[in-house]
Formats: sequence, structure tokens, C-alpha cells
Amino acid sequence: MKRSLLWAAGSVPAILSAAAVALGFSVSNRVMYIRKKDEELILQREIGAKRLDEAWYGAVRKSEQWVESANGYRLKAVFLEPHDTDHYVIISHGVTENKVNSFKFARMFERLGFNSVVYDQRRHGESGGRTTSLGHYEKFDLEAVVHALRMHAGDHVRFGIHGESMGAATLLLYAGSVEDAADFYIADCAFSDVSEQLLHVIRTTTPLRSRLSVRLGSLFLKFRDGYTLETISPREAVRAIEKPVLFIHTAKDTFVPPWMSEELYRLKSGDKELKIFESGKHAQAFNSNPAAYEETVAKFLEKYQLKTQKALQ
Repeated sequence: MKRSLLWAAGSVPAILSAAAVALGFSVSNRVMYIRKKDEELILQREIGAKRLDEAWYGAVRKSEQWVESANGYRLKAVFLEPHDTDHYVIISHGVTENKVNSFKFARMFERLGFNSVVYDQRRHGESGGRTTSLGHYEKFDLEAVVHALRMHAGDHVRFGIHGESMGAATLLLYAGSVEDAADFYIADCAFSDVSEQLLHVIRTTTPLRSRLSVRLGSLFLKFRDGYTLETISPREAVRAIEKPVLFIHTAKDTFVPPWMSEELYRLKSGDKELKIFESGKHAQAFNSNPAAYEETVAKFLEKYQLKTQKALQ
């Protein structure tokens, strides 16, 4: 009996260690290998909703480019140039999506007088990259796209960056910790801190409630992918951004809570705007409020004297 008790007591640490390893792998897998949407599904969804006009895409002046990332792979980018202008917007899509989801924003910015650059995030669409990092490596990819735009259009180019969800977090991390190089930024439904975001998702989709799961996931990410979750904090990066930022969210977003954009807005000093739309779920602000969304962007550009001379009336 005593021997059985000793064996049982000795096995407890091994069981706990095995459980910790399993949890750490599970959470880090959830970040690194998040399930992407089917590319054909995205394409047909955007065509069916009339957010992608195939005739327009076939006719618009454009060029496809491969952009070399400092992370060691290539990014697929499309330069859409309906106007003879030096005003551009780089559009960064959210996790699980691809550049096709960005064409609706390209059309909006075309109406506002801008050319645009859409690209596939790492591990999405046609771009390389083994894992998703929710902004850590993506911010350096965005830097590479910015440099490619300058090579393409010249150092005199004036440009903004628009991002949705992970794309919004990526642009804030880029602007606040890499280079504040754009003339303006539009962050649509960004999370303010990835640890808080993961904890929110875990608590709303699993029985787990403890922060331990996130801490273990961060530890495993360090060993498996070279970074910790602490490096992905838009709430810290936004404090360093000097250029104007428009924060957009929806009140009904249950995936990335709207208080995260409100927090980012409070922390940003200087020129900034915040718009919370009443309708629309996560990353659906434009889809649910297209006219009001475009009007919000147009007013932001006008307020900070960022409008082009080619905006369509």
C-alpha cells in the first residue's frame, strides 16, 4: 500500500508536466498554424457579395510583384494604379484571409483618389512563411512592402496604411516599433494586446479560464518560433506613433472587443479619430456600413489634409 502511494505521489509531477507540455503546444499551435479560410471560398464570397468586380479587376492598371521579406521569404503584392498620382494606400488583410479580401478597400480608396497596394500576409495566399505570428514577423513584412512601394513610386510617394484585424495590429506594431513612415494609418478592429486577445478567445471558446495557458503558449512560442507574446503589444507601440491614426471598430464585435480600439485611441497622442459602428460583427464594419465607412475615412483624410486632388465626387 505504501509503495503504491509513493508511486502515485511520484507520478503527479510527471502528469502535470505532460499536461503543461500539451497545453503549451496547443496554444502555440493555435497561433502559429491558425486555420486559414479556403481561398476559393474567399474569392466566391467577395464576388457574390459584389465587393469584387471581376470586370474592374481585369481592366484596372496593375502590376504583380514579389517582395523580398527580411524574414527570408517572398510576399505576393499587387500594385493597383487607376490614377496618375503619387498617393497610395497599402492594405493589410486579417488573419485567415488573403489579398482578395482587400480589394473592396482598394475600390474605396480608388474613389478617394488613391492608388493601392494589396499583398498576402506571410503564410497566407501566395506568400511564403511557415507560421503566423499575429504581427511579430508581419510588421517586418509590412516594412518590406513599404520599401517596395518607394522603389516602385519614388521616395516622394505619399501613402497611408490600412489594416483590418491582425492587419490593423500589424500596422500599429510597424508604425510604433519599426518606422513611423506613412502619412496616416487606419486601424480597423485591432487588438490592443495579443496576450489579452488570446485569453479572451480561450475563455470564450474553451473551458479554460486561467492565464497559465497563455503564459505556457508564450513560452512554447519562444522555443518554437523565436518570440514571446509580450513582443506583440499594439498598446505599447501606439504610444510612439506621431502620424494621424483612425481607429475603427464595431460595437457588436465579440472576437476582438471594441474596448481594445477605445484603449488604443486613449493611448495614442496627437492626431487621432475613433469611430465605433453600431452594426457589424468582427471585421465587418465595412461590409455592414459601406457608405458610412467611406464617409468616415473621407472626413478623416480631409480633417488632416490628406485628401488627393483626384477624389471622385
